[in-house]
Amino acid sequence: MSKYRRWRAGSIYFFTVVTHERRPILTTDLGRECLRTAFKDVRQKFPFETIAIVLLPDHLHAIWELPHRENDYSKRWRRIKGHFTRNWIAEGGQNGSSTRSRQLRQEQSVWQRRFFEHMCRDEADLKRCLDYVHVNPVKHKLAPRVRDWPWSSFHRYVRLGEYDPNWGSSDAWYGDEFSRFE
Repeated sequence: MSKYRRWRAGSIYFFTVVTHERRPILTTDLGRECLRTAFKDVRQKFPFETIAIVLLPDHLHAIWELPHRENDYSKRWRRIKGHFTRNWIAEGGQNGSSTRSRQLRQEQSVWQRRFFEHMCRDEADLKRCLDYVHVNPVKHKLAPRVRDWPWSSFHRYVRLGEYDPNWGSSDAWYGDEFSRFE
């Protein structure tokens, strides 16, 4: 990791963001396009760097680095979710089932309201989070090897020489070491 990133404590965060009712929409063509557009548009006004990301059908994991002395990741996620939802509905994507609470707040039913965040404490913690992001499709039995899952920053890290292309297989990740991130 040291050859890729200079460590800055307090500005690197790991996230888990989940769709409403865990609906499998994120890896669809429309879901990926809506997410790509939302990230791009929000990043222009509220900068952040995506260090790592993996899309699974019903949730995503991401690691972001925020600009120095800035920590309002909630604003960024709120805008990304809102942008995604508007585009998703406009392009024919469906809402999930609504609750009375969502109706009173005039909320769509595309995302879970909250998300999980974890501030990376040091370089070792960042490495654990990166490994978790990249092995997640194997953990969920969506791919036999990390390299087989197309919607992951793992492929970028292989090109950078940070991971061996054969890193991560289904027989290597059965522990609950990362269960706190789900």
